[in-house]
Amino acid sequence: MTIISNNISKAVKILNNEDVVAIPTETVYGLAGNIYSDKAIRKIFEVKQRPLFNPLIVHLHSAEQLDEIVSDFPPKAQLLADAFWPGSLTLVLKKKSTIPDVITAGKETVAVRIPNHPVTLKLLKKLSFPLAAPSANPFNRISPTKALHVESYFKYSIQMVLEGGECKNGLESTIIGFENNEPILYRLGAISTEEIENVVGKINVKNKKEKTPNAPGMLAKHYSPKTKTYLVNDIDKFITDYEDRTIGLVSFSEAITASNIKHIEILSKSRDLKEAASNLYSSLHTLDHLGLDMIVAQRFPDIGLGKSINDRLERATK
Repeated sequence: MTIISNNISKAVKILNNEDVVAIPTETVYGLAGNIYSDKAIRKIFEVKQRPLFNPLIVHLHSAEQLDEIVSDFPPKAQLLADAFWPGSLTLVLKKKSTIPDVITAGKETVAVRIPNHPVTLKLLKKLSFPLAAPSANPFNRISPTKALHVESYFKYSIQMVLEGGECKNGLESTIIGFENNEPILYRLGAISTEEIENVVGKINVKNKKEKTPNAPGMLAKHYSPKTKTYLVNDIDKFITDYEDRTIGLVSFSEAITASNIKHIEILSKSRDLKEAASNLYSSLHTLDHLGLDMIVAQRFPDIGLGKSINDRLERATK
């Protein structure tokens, strides 16, 4: 039976014993294991039912650990690291030969980041190895932003969730790779495209790849509730067309009423996209447990973090 605990020493003991622990980050909770333990890494894939072709992200406590992990660090990677680490940025870089292929899905690159969460940074500093940590949810399901979300998913398959409170940013990290030393956006995330471009200039986007993805989060279907979900431009028309269905609504800022809307989640009454992003997954978890016929989400403004929110909702509706 999974326990939720703030006991970092217990988490260290479990990880040193080649087992896995769910850890908090500022983005979402991750399911973590020693990158050098084949046993721990294979348990991550097994527990999540995640395909082995989908690479994992390596979590470090400081940039000094990079020499252990990567063989090349392009100048624009340095600019991005200086601007956003610790934080919600993952960089995909050429790996050292010592990094196991199971972490990278056999690729010559490895995804790395330094999370910005005091509990997990403290944990990482107490370990003699970095942690691989994809989101702590079954493959394709809604990512967890609270310890209770993780416990409900894995109550019989992992020993411990390290309590770190609610995740501040609520969306996965933005992932940047490099081709000919130029940055490529592989996954929209908690750092907006505009923020990235303010540091390194215009960036190409390649965020969809079904076979041998370069990074996590590139598959068409992902981040999905069990309840059938729709992303729409015209909420009023959709609700009228499905007046015989019970609907849960995800709204940016407005309280919309109709007889078939059984529950509404307003992500930000002040229309703050950062607040909306932070609340997105928690709202989807709430709606997914209400036994509704469908979840209907309003398309967000296609600017800033609105792009990242729309990306998650598009993948949730496939």
